[in-house]
Amino acid sequence: MKVLYDEATNVASVWPEAPLSEADFVDVATRIDPAIERHGELKGLVIATDSFPGWESFSALVHHLRFVRDHHRAVRRVALVTDSSLGILAEKIADHFVSAEIRHFPFAEITRAQQWVAGE
Repeated sequence: MKVLYDEATNVASVWPEAPLSEADFVDVATRIDPAIERHGELKGLVIATDSFPGWESFSALVHHLRFVRDHHRAVRRVALVTDSSLGILAEKIADHFVSAEIRHFPFAEITRAQQWVAGE
């Protein structure tokens, strides 16, 4: 999984490239937790993939849910950037369980998604 953090905007971007593993969520937390500690929150998180790759195992899914539970109050906005129908479903379901504002964008609109999470 590719993870980038932009200190100037306080926005992290994640690009899943293969089925999600437990190690992916450890890696993302390792990269964004210092920013959350410095700023008190992460202004935005962009999750971008043309099609959702799924999870490597049930344990990886559990780690994903724990990651969301542990971080959702510290992230202001989440942009789900994907053409997968799971993006629309995730936006509607997560809205009931996550304190972050969540919005789905088609994959071709990644620039608009990045601007939205940054508050532009």
